[in-house]
Amino acid sequence: MSRTTGRLRRLARHLRPQSIRGRLTVLVTLLAILLLLPTGAAEGAVGRQALGDALWLEAREQANLTAAADRLNELRDPLVPRVAGVDLVQVVAPGHRVVDASRDALGMPPLTSAWPAPGDPEEDVQTCTTHLGCVRLAALRIKGTANSPVVYAGRLAAGLTSTGIFARLFGVQDGLLVLLAALATWKITGRTLKPVNAIRDDLDAINGDDPSARVPELPGRDEIARLARTVNATLGRIEEATLQRDAVLARQRQFVADASHELRTPLAGLRAELEMGQLHPEDTDLNELVDGALGDVDRLEAIITDLLLLARVGTAGVADRTPMNLCDLVQAEVSQRLDRLPVRVRTGSSVPVTCVRVQIARLLRNLLDNAQRHSRSLIQVGVRRDGPFAELTVDDDGPGIPEPDRERVFERFTRLDTARSRGHGGTGLGLAIALEIARAHRGTLEAGESPSGGARFLLRLPLDGSLGYDGDHLT
Repeated sequence: MSRTTGRLRRLARHLRPQSIRGRLTVLVTLLAILLLLPTGAAEGAVGRQALGDALWLEAREQANLTAAADRLNELRDPLVPRVAGVDLVQVVAPGHRVVDASRDALGMPPLTSAWPAPGDPEEDVQTCTTHLGCVRLAALRIKGTANSPVVYAGRLAAGLTSTGIFARLFGVQDGLLVLLAALATWKITGRTLKPVNAIRDDLDAINGDDPSARVPELPGRDEIARLARTVNATLGRIEEATLQRDAVLARQRQFVADASHELRTPLAGLRAELEMGQLHPEDTDLNELVDGALGDVDRLEAIITDLLLLARVGTAGVADRTPMNLCDLVQAEVSQRLDRLPVRVRTGSSVPVTCVRVQIARLLRNLLDNAQRHSRSLIQVGVRRDGPFAELTVDDDGPGIPEPDRERVFERFTRLDTARSRGHGGTGLGLAIALEIARAHRGTLEAGESPSGGARFLLRLPLDGSLGYDGDHLT
């Protein structure tokens, strides 16, 4: 039993249409069959009843006309029926003796043995004989007396009221309706799903060569129109992500190329010094060779350290951030430095932020190192509040940064010809590290012009409202 059930289920799954169009057509067809079968049977019954009633009425009408003619002594021999179709008419006297008949009933015995009583002079009769078949008759007493003759008027019932004919008639009708419902469903669902097929074909044709490709959008607010808009919105997000990915990959490739170039320079110098010492040991000053090699190693170590720091920026979790006063951090960092130029600090008593202290300290050191390399006489550091942000500014009175280069200066290994060179000792990563730290803290870092004409770097960080604030003071 279980094997048979399993086979039937597998067969049903195999026969079930795979497309939505086919499934809807099968479903509507089944529903039409379930609805039309009982409806057709009911219509057949009602039709047969209506036709039977009409036949009885015609037979009664002919019987009444014949009885009226008999009472007026106007009957002909043979009788001439006056109702179309009612061609079997007999006038039968008591004792079942036929005294008059229509042409189609001549020579026949009485059509029926039914004999209406005086109190009920009219009777509907259906009888079947071997020589005629089934006949529908109306039997009517001509007079109210006991010896009154009876008129039989009727027609053959076979063929007109046959159950088979009605069954075939309504069966054909129901079959046509089911076929029409299936065809209409197939056409309508095909037309409805045509845009879906177009969307599918367009999606199949979309590849990575053209990320801006979109599917056609239909007017309106139905499900298919919303689907097309959703698909296009998704394709837009994919395009944006692809462009961002390509930009990141391009930056990474450029970064790797720049890093390789920056690392090869001290490596090449170190190799040249060592090979020169190896080839000409008698002309080589060992202390000078070691000092030069150590300088190149220091440069390599600085570049590698900065690269590692760039890789780690942004990986700190929320637990690594602590609330602190940005003014205290700036005061502490500036007080520990021994620079060639003085640094003036202007801060408020409390500018609270939540940050990773070592990273913000490194950002400030990088900005101060950059200012020390390019300033002529003085560097100024300011900390203040500006609405919901904390602002930290580092100003110098050096040559400044040309406006077209104020964004490029934050790129890795970027050196401006007019302001920076390897002779100044930087790795080319200081400002890039500072920018990444600012972004990791949901802040911004911008380059601009200081009031003294040099460069200004402006850091903006979200404030932490848990600490208080007083007025500015100058140190």
